[in-house]
Amino acid sequence: MLRERILKKVNAELGDTIKIKKGRRTYEGILMPHHEFSGDDIVIIKLKNGYNVGIEISEDTSIEVLKKGSKEKREIKRSIPHDPKEPTISIIGTGGTIASYVDYRTGAVHPATSAEELAFSVPDIFDICNVNARVAFQMFSEDLTVDHWQILAKEIAKEFNKNRVAGVVIPHGTDTMGYTSAALSFMLKNLTGPVVLVGAQRSSDRPSSDASRNLLDAALVASKSDIGEVVVVMHGEISDSFSTIHRGTKVRKLHTSRRDAFQTVNDAPLGKVSDGVIELNHEYRRISNGTIEVDEKMEKDVALVYFYPGMPPEDIPDKKGIVLMGTGLGHISKSLFSRIKELRENGSTIVMTSQCIFGRINMNVYSTGRDLLKLGVIPGEDMLPETAYVKLMWVLAHAKNQEEIRKLMLTNIAGEISERTIYND
Repeated sequence: MLRERILKKVNAELGDTIKIKKGRRTYEGILMPHHEFSGDDIVIIKLKNGYNVGIEISEDTSIEVLKKGSKEKREIKRSIPHDPKEPTISIIGTGGTIASYVDYRTGAVHPATSAEELAFSVPDIFDICNVNARVAFQMFSEDLTVDHWQILAKEIAKEFNKNRVAGVVIPHGTDTMGYTSAALSFMLKNLTGPVVLVGAQRSSDRPSSDASRNLLDAALVASKSDIGEVVVVMHGEISDSFSTIHRGTKVRKLHTSRRDAFQTVNDAPLGKVSDGVIELNHEYRRISNGTIEVDEKMEKDVALVYFYPGMPPEDIPDKKGIVLMGTGLGHISKSLFSRIKELRENGSTIVMTSQCIFGRINMNVYSTGRDLLKLGVIPGEDMLPETAYVKLMWVLAHAKNQEEIRKLMLTNIAGEISERTIYND
């Protein structure tokens, strides 16, 4: 491979500062590990401004080693401090951009695989509270399953019931954080402290990283608030002015990369954190006393199906539960009605939500919606499709018949259904 051959020729190793000349352009930076998704002949370096850049190597490319990097492996072996005057929280790592630290030998970002690495990724946290830290699993959030949600629920309850912590923080990948926060909202009962999911849109090695601010504010909410719910804490603006506290069943990632990607949908946020001060401005469930209960039973045979024009009937699968993402107020093509009727006769539960981000399902306005109601489709009110998907899993594992399923799906259990839909501007 050309990349490896040229680097070996000049004895360039990870962590070395190198100069790359390609045509009329010159690049200088720290040689970084080759990313598995990069092309075979791409050399990645970290520039002085903190950003990584990939440069395609060709036969006329020259590389010069300017400075050899340290051979020392960076390891965190510090003991976590404890202040008896401060509350104690638990941090349970699951993976994602936020659960990482920078290797200052190479500038590379590595996943935190120990309690110490996780805690010391943002050492300022010890000015806020004491920390019990451990890693439950280290994986991309899109690889998390119902089984992982169930494990998390049990681990969270253990931290509260056995270790008597004030709150629990879950560093989590942002892509499916809304699914996990919704699942935990239904599984955990009688919370004696806040459960705070937190992520980062940009990794710790970038000057624009939101990892530190998000984790600090999450720790503050977990240790100093009286919220007895599952919440998500993320940047409220693209700047570092404040973080927003979102209810776990009402939050969605609305942008691929912006730091303020997370927003509360069809409701108002619970509050915000600004300059180390928690401001709660919306009704929320307060912490309880006693023992936290875990009700993790979930029916996995559930699908989330996105309707599209020309959709063939076979694209709606045979499942015990189906959440449809219909158009507008909750519609699908009439050509699919026979499939809906067939599924209902075979015992499937079908819930309608909307592809629209904001607003409420109303299937009584048009004949299409009214006909679907007659077929037994349950309106999803103003629930997010992903929340309705998780809720249907939970409901099917608890209800005894269709009447009870319908009743539970239309009942506000964990703040997933708003009494009045709020317009988000």
